[in-house]
Amino acid sequence: MTGMEGVAGLDSVAEVDSVAGGPLQAAAAAEAPADRPLAVIDVDGVVADVRHRLRFLRARPGDWDAFFAAADVDPPLVEGVELVRSLARDHEVLWLTGRPERSRAATERWLREQGLPLNELRMRPDADRRPARIFKRSELRRLGVHRRVAVVVDDDPAVVELLRADGWPVLRADWVAYEPTLGNAQNTEGRT
Repeated sequence: MTGMEGVAGLDSVAEVDSVAGGPLQAAAAAEAPADRPLAVIDVDGVVADVRHRLRFLRARPGDWDAFFAAADVDPPLVEGVELVRSLARDHEVLWLTGRPERSRAATERWLREQGLPLNELRMRPDADRRPARIFKRSELRRLGVHRRVAVVVDDDPAVVELLRADGWPVLRADWVAYEPTLGNAQNTEGRT
């Protein structure tokens, strides 16, 4: 399974590109970053394996400080890392995560350690408690005003459903089973 099946039956990065406005070949790589289509990628559950941190959220109340403090040792998710590297050939990669702004330095360091592109990282403001799907929808609407969003990659079923309903080309990262604990944190508590 490539993970591309979630985008209107598409099964390759090239097919996502063609739906987003035509094949993007070698010429696209020569475009300035601002002219290249965007691949908007989530971090947790897409390229970063958070399963080892979920224990901090299973207790009541959840230990959010410990949850985010442990993010710097997340194992990479090979499928997601490979997908991002492939997309980066023809797209500008923009990270859109529900992680709070206070975890920016650790998140940027982790992405660099994985050899992933780091052009722009959009994070949830520290005091923002909106559900992840609402936060991400708002950010995508801002991005879409000035840029062509070719694909959005996210693991959260609620985010995927809402963004697809809005008409965004979304790929559901399904290489790791989605955890209800994380879903509650993202969509009810508005924390990640």
